[in-house]
Amino acid sequence: NNEMEWGWVDWGWAQRMDPRYKEAYDRMFHHMLPQLCATYDPDRPYWPSSPSSGVPFQEPNSVRVGDTHNWEVWHGHYPFEHYRNHPSRFVSEFGFQSLPPIETIRTYATPEDWNMTSYIMEHHQRNAEGNGRIVTYMTKYFRLPKDFPSLVYLSQVLQAKGVCSGVEYWRRNRACTGGTLYWQLNDCWPVVSWSSIDYFGRWKALHYVARRFYAPILLAAELRSHGEESGYLSQSRPGPMVDLYLTNDRSRAWRGHIRWSLEEVSGKVLARDVLEATVDPLSATHVGTLDFAGQVGRENERKVVLVYELLKEGEVLSRGVLPFVPDKHLELAAPECTATVSQAPGGFEIEVSAKTLARYVQLSLEGWAGDYGQFSDNYFDLPAGRSHRVSLRLGEPWDVDAVAAALRIRSLRDSYV
Repeated sequence: NNEMEWGWVDWGWAQRMDPRYKEAYDRMFHHMLPQLCATYDPDRPYWPSSPSSGVPFQEPNSVRVGDTHNWEVWHGHYPFEHYRNHPSRFVSEFGFQSLPPIETIRTYATPEDWNMTSYIMEHHQRNAEGNGRIVTYMTKYFRLPKDFPSLVYLSQVLQAKGVCSGVEYWRRNRACTGGTLYWQLNDCWPVVSWSSIDYFGRWKALHYVARRFYAPILLAAELRSHGEESGYLSQSRPGPMVDLYLTNDRSRAWRGHIRWSLEEVSGKVLARDVLEATVDPLSATHVGTLDFAGQVGRENERKVVLVYELLKEGEVLSRGVLPFVPDKHLELAAPECTATVSQAPGGFEIEVSAKTLARYVQLSLEGWAGDYGQFSDNYFDLPAGRSHRVSLRLGEPWDVDAVAAALRIRSLRDSYV
């Protein structure tokens, strides 16, 4: 029972259908099935529909009680920032589309059809406005890609960015929102869809990023809005403010440190600090607010970012990068990414470095049609002068030289230059 009660209440089903259908629905989902479940599976709670308020035919998609489906982003054309206006008790369905990896697209489309409006690409998209909607959202946050493979990459980055923005917000507001389920996990055919794993089992960017935004201990940074929809700099303030939040889904308190650095994309540091951080069990806390008035303004906002890291006993558990303008306006230089490949137990270890900021670094192997889930991490930010280690397991014989020769590194700047 998915969205059926919602349909009766808010989609006009009651006006278009025979009232006997509603009577049958009520009898089945509000009487017969709960009684059967109580008899044969009494330890499992019963819920009549998704979404539902728990009261038959009363505000089934209410944010005040029960679970909700949030499609204001995507179907409603609202920006990702609109998730902050949705204080649901449990978000049981929301999401955003992307293209599958290019290796999957090759199985149903020749290069001549690599166009978002071609017959084949529209056939492998069951949401009538889906392909155009992806491009429309893309232009809000990113520059138009230079070619089709770059569009594929950027669509996945866009999807991951959208879902991440929702989950991070709801997790740090866990006193209100008890949980989230994004739509959807996987596909039943090779297709452009809301999934994070495609038909062949290849991981999209979202599936990698989900491991980070669903981590039990989550550090998140939010650019505070000053009356503008996007939260970026407005004319009313001399500089931006950033709020830091720490979420703990574990049953014991967590203590560690937060290290932040205000720096240019080139790596030049303008300010830095280390903060002690404590968060109670099963809770979220506002760690503090960083005020960059006088340090970030109209003259440099396009080439400055905040790098924030979560540390435990000196070990970096997570790292994030927050720009002060949309990614499409960042003045990124060629990051000159390099990688060192070495043998490791069960596979290989890849250490990636960047001379200047590299956004959304994607690793791939040229000519390898294997499962993308075999990289331990992907689509990560790599600030200037940092390195990041990724493990790789392959189900077929490779050696270090073969992996190094086939390894390809893509970042945001490569999508338009």
